[in-house]
Amino acid sequence: MASSFITNSYQINFESVLMIHDNEGMLNMFKALEASGLRRFLGCESVLYEAELGQFFDTALLQDEDITCVISGKFVTISPTLFSTVFDLPSEGITNFSEVPKDKVYDARSLFSEKGVQVDVHGKKKFMKHEFRLLNDILAKAITVKAGSFDSVTVESFQMMTVIQYGLKVNWVKVLFNVLKDMVDRTQKKAKDFAAQIGVLLKGIPAIPMGDGVPFPSAKVLSMRTVHTYIVTNTTIDALDMFAEFTASKKRSATEADAPIITKKRRTGKSKPSVSQAKLDIVQVATDVEPIQIVDPTHVAGTVPSLVLKRKSRKRKLVLSRDSDKGLAVGDTLDAIHGHLGPRGPSSSRQSPTYVAKLGRLPEDALSRPTSCPKTRSKIGFCPMPYYHFGVSPKDSAST
Repeated sequence: MASSFITNSYQINFESVLMIHDNEGMLNMFKALEASGLRRFLGCESVLYEAELGQFFDTALLQDEDITCVISGKFVTISPTLFSTVFDLPSEGITNFSEVPKDKVYDARSLFSEKGVQVDVHGKKKFMKHEFRLLNDILAKAITVKAGSFDSVTVESFQMMTVIQYGLKVNWVKVLFNVLKDMVDRTQKKAKDFAAQIGVLLKGIPAIPMGDGVPFPSAKVLSMRTVHTYIVTNTTIDALDMFAEFTASKKRSATEADAPIITKKRRTGKSKPSVSQAKLDIVQVATDVEPIQIVDPTHVAGTVPSLVLKRKSRKRKLVLSRDSDKGLAVGDTLDAIHGHLGPRGPSSSRQSPTYVAKLGRLPEDALSRPTSCPKTRSKIGFCPMPYYHFGVSPKDSAST
């Protein structure tokens, strides 16, 4: 279980790395790291105590500024003073790396760059020199205990590298002890590390019996050999990136050379004036303009007659039954006809002179004859040929 705590750990063998003479950049970087006061913290004994480390993270609690835990059935308290004494850390200087002077950060952007072009404070580390790539990995794995990918540089890591490079003072006791408190705080999802440092702290307490320790893997300890391997690996990666960029640019130039050249035809005709130019033409404006007359809406409403919808009466048709018991005389009026047909309707009050005139010219036996009308009735409510309607032909009417 404890091996998961050292997955991304880095320890430094300062006696070995300070003997690198074929790479001045790497040597200067490790000297600056030693001068910052981190030698005893990063270069402590690289031994892993698996059982004690598991008990520490399982039982650790925060009490004010101290960390209390239970190791082998005994209560242990780790204070910032004990932490500072064991690792000989400086207690004065910067605690918030956003307070780093901006001019130093600006100069570091050019100093850290591999090609001399200023790098971003938050970008890919492949644009930096090899020694600063390694410094970024050390800070991310052994100081801030970052989880995830290490290909990018965070703003905090860049500011921390600037502080170390230019020799600014840092309160490493407060910075590192706050990181340890974040690890044991169960409300935060902080990666758990400092495996070698916690082992050194517990081993220094005489009341705690320590078990057998396991040395760190050689790949987790930076020495002259591992540093050279790191340089060769990054040099190979840079060469592959340059070859990929050269191949891509060559393909792009070949594609552009094979592409046909399309010439544009020039237009020689007159162009029409633009709409904006047409709107700028001078327009004559009348000077003596009478104002618009305002009419009182109440006066206009009184003069205009209101529209009244005329009610159209239903048209009635005169249909005489052949088997009717009542007979009509020649001189009967329109009221007699309505009495024969049934109840008088609302439209029977109108007397149509044309209808009475037609009935006045009928013979006496006209009503007893069979009624058949080959024509349709007109819109005024009577048959256009009343003779056929009452069984009288035009010839019979002329003879009477």
